[in-house]
Amino acid sequence: MGLKQNGAAMAQPKILLTRIDDRFIYGQDVELWNEAVGSNLVLIVNDEIAADSRQWAPMRVAAPEGVWTRFFSVQRTIDIIYTATPRQWILIMVASPTDALALVKGGVPITKISIGHMRAGKGKRSVTPAVAVGDADTAAFKELQELGIELEIRYLPSSNPDPIQLVI
Repeated sequence: MGLKQNGAAMAQPKILLTRIDDRFIYGQDVELWNEAVGSNLVLIVNDEIAADSRQWAPMRVAAPEGVWTRFFSVQRTIDIIYTATPRQWILIMVASPTDALALVKGGVPITKISIGHMRAGKGKRSVTPAVAVGDADTAAFKELQELGIELEIRYLPSSNPDPIQLVI
């Protein structure tokens, strides 16, 4: 049963995959993921990028041909995700588990998150060659699991997932 807004039933948005990759649209990664899940809309959810339209053009160029690319803040995504049409098959890209958690807590119907790339930095420890986590990341992953969200570390659709226990 869909949520109701202004008395009208709303359809569940077709979110095919939510992916954590702090590079967002990078090389052929997004093309391979897009092909694997069959999305026609890549939704980049990040407050900083949504506010800086200068960063959009390079990502639009890198996006797969024929796929729409949108740049929304976390709150805007929460506010409008249920306005997606049934024709929109959505791949959500976020930079961090805290953004993914905010989406889930805000009511975005996410059931599974694929973790691809999280840059190393101060206060982070590497758990795989491409994934480094800090305390806030670990706490967000734990909370996502407690909320029943399936988590996997997977670099490409064709690769085997790494155990999420490495992260938590």
